Amino acid sequence: MSRNSPSQSGVFHSTVDSRVEKFTESISFDHRLYAQDIRGSIAHAEMLADVGVLTSEEAAQITTALALIKGEIENGDFQFDEKLEDVHMNIESALVDRLGDVGRKLHTGRSRNDQVSTDARLWIRDSIDETDRLLKQLQIAFVGRCDADMDIILPAYTHMQRAQPVLAPHYWLAYTEKFQRDRERLADCRRRVNVCSLGTAALAGTTIPIDRENVAKRLGFEGVAANSIDVSSDRDFLVEYAFVLTMIAEHLSVWADEWVLWSSVEFKFIQVPQQFCTGSSIMPQKINPDVCELIRGKTARVIGNLQSLLVLIKGLPLAYNRDLQEDKERLFDSVDTVHRSLDLTASIVEGATLNTESINSRLEDGFLDATTLMEYLIGKGTPQRTAHHQIGSLVGKAMEKRCRLAELPIEDFTAVNDSLDKSVYDVLGVERAVAAFRSYGSTSPDMVKKQVVRWKEQLELS
Repeated sequence: MSRNSPSQSGVFHSTVDSRVEKFTESISFDHRLYAQDIRGSIAHAEMLADVGVLTSEEAAQITTALALIKGEIENGDFQFDEKLEDVHMNIESALVDRLGDVGRKLHTGRSRNDQVSTDARLWIRDSIDETDRLLKQLQIAFVGRCDADMDIILPAYTHMQRAQPVLAPHYWLAYTEKFQRDRERLADCRRRVNVCSLGTAALAGTTIPIDRENVAKRLGFEGVAANSIDVSSDRDFLVEYAFVLTMIAEHLSVWADEWVLWSSVEFKFIQVPQQFCTGSSIMPQKINPDVCELIRGKTARVIGNLQSLLVLIKGLPLAYNRDLQEDKERLFDSVDTVHRSLDLTASIVEGATLNTESINSRLEDGFLDATTLMEYLIGKGTPQRTAHHQIGSLVGKAMEKRCRLAELPIEDFTAVNDSLDKSVYDVLGVERAVAAFRSYGSTSPDMVKKQVVRWKEQLELS
């Protein structure tokens, strides 16, 4: 049966169509904001008492009742009603049922527009802190591998072709750096999230003598939003967080794709823990890295959520529009997806095993020492472009003879550059190539060890 919506005032002369109630409800997903909504309402009530709009007794009744409602929700004893539209009206209705007119006073000096913005900011702030914790957990997993893997050399790739040899910890720290940038983006995003919206009301502010700084302090915000119209329309903070989550998902996808390849028979670099793999319904020999594949695949939905949010806010006239109700499902999904992915990735990284025998058996394939040999020639005074061409011709000879550079006779070396002698063999081979690196940020063993120490200190592991 149709009835008046809880948001309708006496100006309406007709009831809301029942289909509209189902179409406009958001309680099915925004119930996740209950703790933040109650926290914001308690701060608002206490502020109203401080400025004399409520008595201290009324504020105490409200805060006590809200705390009880919160407990009921957490215990599963609270019945949400979609006819009440959203989490805000569900909680307020329960409050009015218990306190009558005292409960009706809570909404003084605020609107659902600034209320939902405040709830979202509080929820995102908490979520950012959890995202940062999970990123740090993953960084610790990568750095925690470094000491045990310090002597393992891996081929590094460009264009998916073997390029140069690197220490395994250099790979692990590459991901640690990526996730550090994500953490820095989160911290920067958090500053813009941590601004209090409450008290700007629907869009113009309020004539009630409220104290917005009072509320901001109670809720741990660093400041208050300066323009009420902007607050009512603003979802920048939410979209920015969705973007940071997308970057995290992109980085996870790169890692997952790499380890899917590395765990194949063709690479056989790494063994993903079997508890994070699945089998085949028809092929009994299969051990599939499905979790890695799904982490890679779920990146698509996180990207899609960001795209949806960007389109959602495109061209909306100031100030609030109901379109903005559509922001939360996209955000919640991105948060859930990224958080689960981060947690699983940390466990996979911790438990994976490098197949050193398989890696070492093919480590000299691909002329990984060619660039080091070129730079050896440069050190002897040969111009870079000339050295590049000469080493290329030596690689060509080795390919014709199906051998490694270190297996070419000295005559082949002296034929391309008469400054070379038998000492050239001292710089050939992947181990010597790795040992030859000098530049800051390179895979030089000494440099990598220093970086590991730096990260242990930064992550408080030592």
